[in-house]
Amino acid sequence: MHNCGLLDCCKPLVASVLVKVNPQYLIALVQVQLIEPAVKGTLNVLKACSEANVKRVVVVSSGAAVSLNPEWPKGQVKDESCWSDAEYCRRTNNWYCLSKTKAESEALEFAKRSGLDVVRVCPTHVLGPMLQSAVNASSLVLIKLSKELHRWPSEDLHKPSETSSFLLAGLRESYTGHRDFSLLFAAGLRDVSLFAEGYDEFENKLRMIVDVRDVAEALLLAYEKPEAEGRYICTAYMIKSQDLVEILRKNYPNYNYPKKFTEGKEEEKLSSEKLQKLGWSYRPIEESLIDSIESYRQAGLLD
Repeated sequence: MHNCGLLDCCKPLVASVLVKVNPQYLIALVQVQLIEPAVKGTLNVLKACSEANVKRVVVVSSGAAVSLNPEWPKGQVKDESCWSDAEYCRRTNNWYCLSKTKAESEALEFAKRSGLDVVRVCPTHVLGPMLQSAVNASSLVLIKLSKELHRWPSEDLHKPSETSSFLLAGLRESYTGHRDFSLLFAAGLRDVSLFAEGYDEFENKLRMIVDVRDVAEALLLAYEKPEAEGRYICTAYMIKSQDLVEILRKNYPNYNYPKKFTEGKEEEKLSSEKLQKLGWSYRPIEESLIDSIESYRQAGLLD
């Protein structure tokens, strides 16, 4: 998606497009590795769609483009009018949030200039069955809650790529001695292999969760409904880590869960009311958690 010309061959074949562009590197990364690819990749797809007279484009943004705004009134639930503050993201080294905010903002501006019908969907923390073999950041959180020691993929790792080595060097410099995890990079699609330590103590954060299958339904609604417009927050449940663990413990009592939870600062909330008015609904959280765990077990990540 970094090369707009590669998209030209697809133009005669499409009427609508879903755009999901963002390299998931998990940790704060430099502009050239995270922000520029996200923005450029999104704009390349939008330009190709505009030239091909595509009727509608659905851009998958993120709750990260909504949630980080220190000026938002305290205690007020955040809706689609809230945007993460770019300068605040920079000051706090929230590079992933910055990349998603800039990519969505550029998509919005492109839509205004070109007249292209662009609908943006902003999922929060996505769980559910995995299709891919590599672990993503969202799944990692649930895996860390479930087991004291996790190790993947196999030890038969390839030589790290140049990009991977660059990223690893930066992470080592910034996170030497950090107890949460260390990272080992490998070439190819399995670019990141994580060795995660479990927790005796875990922060009792408020987590905004949505099932990946429900996100897919939201994207279809945004694509199919003529009245769909603008931006949609896609989140199903707001649940504390301790309550999430209790659901897991009830269904999977033999995993090694955190023994203690510490309370942090009060966290603000996001609302998916607008998306629900479009006809969106979501499955029970217990179903999402059980299906997630079963998916991890089938992939050999927990057992």
